[in-house]
Amino acid sequence: MSERRRPGRLLPTVLAVVGVLALSGVIAFGVTHLGFLRSGHRSPFVAWTLIAWAVFAAAVLALRFVPAKWMTWLVVGGGLVVGLAAIAGPPNTSTDSARYAWDGIVQHAGISPYAHTPQSTALSGLRPDWLFPDKVDGTCKPLEPRFRGLGDGADGHCVAINRPDVVTIYPPMAQLWFALVRAFVPATAQYMPFQVAGLVVSLGVTVGLVAVLRKLGRPTWWAALWAWSPLVASEAVTNSHVDALGAALATAGAVLVVFGRPIWGGIALGAATATKLIPAIVYPPLLGRWRHWWAIPVGIAFFGLLYVPYVLSTGLDVLGYLPGYLSEEGYEDGSRFALVSLVFHGDAATIVVGLLVLAAAFVAWRLSDPSRPWSGEVLMIGVTFLAVTPRYPWYALLLIPFVVLSGRWEWLSIGLAIALRGVWPSADAYRWWLAAAIAVIVIVTLVRTRRADWGRWGRRLAFRERAIAQSSGAGAAEDVR
Repeated sequence: MSERRRPGRLLPTVLAVVGVLALSGVIAFGVTHLGFLRSGHRSPFVAWTLIAWAVFAAAVLALRFVPAKWMTWLVVGGGLVVGLAAIAGPPNTSTDSARYAWDGIVQHAGISPYAHTPQSTALSGLRPDWLFPDKVDGTCKPLEPRFRGLGDGADGHCVAINRPDVVTIYPPMAQLWFALVRAFVPATAQYMPFQVAGLVVSLGVTVGLVAVLRKLGRPTWWAALWAWSPLVASEAVTNSHVDALGAALATAGAVLVVFGRPIWGGIALGAATATKLIPAIVYPPLLGRWRHWWAIPVGIAFFGLLYVPYVLSTGLDVLGYLPGYLSEEGYEDGSRFALVSLVFHGDAATIVVGLLVLAAAFVAWRLSDPSRPWSGEVLMIGVTFLAVTPRYPWYALLLIPFVVLSGRWEWLSIGLAIALRGVWPSADAYRWWLAAAIAVIVIVTLVRTRRADWGRWGRRLAFRERAIAQSSGAGAAEDVR
C-alpha cells in the first residue's frame, strides 16, 4: 500500500519545488532584465506581475498536498530561494531605499535626518558617488528615471533620492532601522545592504508564522502566502521597503498580545507604529479582552519614547515631510480615494473614508474572537485599504501575515490590485481591479459561510439521528426485558 501511495505523495512535492523555482526565475528575470520602471515601459511590468502571481498561486496550490514532514522545509527553503532571486538586481520600481541609505549615512555622521534636505550644501561632504553621481554633459537626462537633478544649483550632481528638496518623512523606528543597517557597511555600499536586511526580515516573518501556525494546529503551507509572495519578494526585498519591518513588528505585537504578553506586545506595536504609522490599525481587533488593553498605553508610551532623542536634537521638525506628503498625495482634499471619490468629493470624501475605517474598527472589535483575532485584523486592514486605496504596493505587506493567520486567502486579491496599481497608474483601471477584489472577497465569503451552515446543519442532523437511534435501542431493550 505504501508503494502505491508514494507517487501520489511525491507528485505534489515535485510540482511545488518546480513551482517555487519557476517563480524565482520569473522574479530574477524581472529584476535583471526589465530595468527601472518608467513611463511608456509599464506593460512589461504588468505582464511580469500577473505571471509571477499566477506561478505563485500554482506553486502554493501544489504545496497544500505535500506531506507534512516536508512542508515546513519547503516553505522556508522556498522563501529563501525566492528572496535570493529578488536581490539579483537593484530596486526596479522605487527609489525609496536610496533615501533610507542617505538617512542612515547622515545619522552616522551625528546629524539628525530631520535637520537638512538631501540637496542642502551643509551635507555635501557626506554624499557618496552612487547616490549623487555626476551629470552627463551637464544634464541628468541620460540617468533618468533612476536619477534626477539635485536642484541645489551649486554643483554638477544628480541624485537617486526622490524629493531631494524636502526632509525625510520616516518616523523614528524607521530611522533606527536605517542607522542599524548602514552601521555594518561603508557609505560606498549601495542597495544590497537593505535588500539583504529585507530578506532577513522576510525569513524571520516566515519562521514566526510557521511557529504560530503550529501552535494553532494549522498546516504550515499557509506561511507560503508570505514566504513565496511576489509582493513580498518585490517590496520587502528588491525594493527593500521599511513597511516589511512594520508588518513584522505589527504581527509580532498582535501574536504576543493574544498569547498573554500584552506588555511585550504593546512594545512591538508601538515600534511598528513608529516605523510607518499605518500599523496602528491592527489595534482594534485586539481589544476584546480587558487584559489586552494594557497593550494600548504601553504601545503609545513606547511610540513617544522613540521620538524623544530626535525631538531633543531637532525639535518639532521631527514630523519631517509627513504633512506635505499627505497633502501631495491627495489625502487632505479627498481626491486620493479611488472608490469613495466616485460618489463623494473634497472634504466629504475624507469624512466618509474616516467613517468607514471607524465602522470597520468597531466591527472588528465587537465581533473578533479575542483568542483568534486574525479574521478581525484582515477585515480591519482590508476595509481600510479599500477605503483609503493606497497607490503604492508596499502598503499591502501589512495585510499578508494576517491573511496567513486567518486563512482568509481571498483578501490577497486586494494586494494584487494594489500591486497592479503600482506598475500601471490608471485610476480607472485601479477601480476595476479593486471591484474585482471586492467581488472575489464577497463570493468566497458567501461560499465559506454557506459551507459552514451546511456543516452545522449536518452535525445537528447526525446528532439527532444518533439520539433517535439510542432512544430506539433503549426502548427495544426495555421490551426485551
